[in-house]
Amino acid sequence: MPIRIPKTLPAYNSLREENVFVIADTRAARQDIRPLKVAIANLMPTTVDTEIQLLRLLSNTPLQVDITLVHMGSHESRNAPPGHLEKFYVSTEKAMRTRYDGLIITGAPVETLPFEEVDYWNELASLLDYSKNNVWSTLHICWGAQAGLYWRYGIPKTGLSQKLFGIFAHGVNERHSPLFRGFDDEFLAPQSRHTESSGEAIAKTPALTIQSETPCGGVFIVTAREGREVYITGHLEYDPLTLDREYRRDLSKGLPITVPQNYYPGNDPSKAPLVRWRAHAHLFFSNWLNYVYQETPYDLSKL
Repeated sequence: MPIRIPKTLPAYNSLREENVFVIADTRAARQDIRPLKVAIANLMPTTVDTEIQLLRLLSNTPLQVDITLVHMGSHESRNAPPGHLEKFYVSTEKAMRTRYDGLIITGAPVETLPFEEVDYWNELASLLDYSKNNVWSTLHICWGAQAGLYWRYGIPKTGLSQKLFGIFAHGVNERHSPLFRGFDDEFLAPQSRHTESSGEAIAKTPALTIQSETPCGGVFIVTAREGREVYITGHLEYDPLTLDREYRRDLSKGLPITVPQNYYPGNDPSKAPLVRWRAHAHLFFSNWLNYVYQETPYDLSKL
């Protein structure tokens, strides 16, 4: 079954061209089923690219997923196409009038700032508070994970001596977690960050379980409340060229940046990168949606 999005959303045609199963909201409205309701709080400046990356992964199950895109009203976006947010997104205030099966909070390019100095911090904190009793499972990505761990558990973040940048091997600690059904003992995933949440503090917090980690980058996936909170420090959603674009962007700006590790064949940026994380990315998001489908009440008012 497909994801349900407006036919006029730019991601609709892009995903159709990739042979990804999407359905226009006008057609879905005629089907007599209860789709999963998933909201995406998109904090990334690459607005449309991030939509496509996440919608691609949410489309690969037998479930129909009804998507709501959410933007931070207290932040002025300078990168979204003109009129895009007004046409396809709802405000946090409006989103918090609805209950959801799932919520995704993306990363954001603000990780070197103290949390309280982010211009939409109070608005995001309100959404995090709202999600506790009005969303079955919230999936936090990269800075979104750091923000959630800090707001809910006081887990601090610290700067890295060098950006963690590339494709790294990760292990699975909790083999029986529904999030890791079908996973290999080791899997690859992209990382792209200048900071990290304290693994020591996470390990000392009884409510948190470290599900996956890597020798190169520490904690990777953390859960709480039996999967109702999921924190991912990296970017399983990245498409083949995301790291390449980030690398060349920083080069063009004269910023200090190393070649992303284990990404280009022979670490040669003149060669096309190898995609070695796609299968596990699809599997993880499918497992998350299936977990939500199995556990969430049919009547969301009973959350």
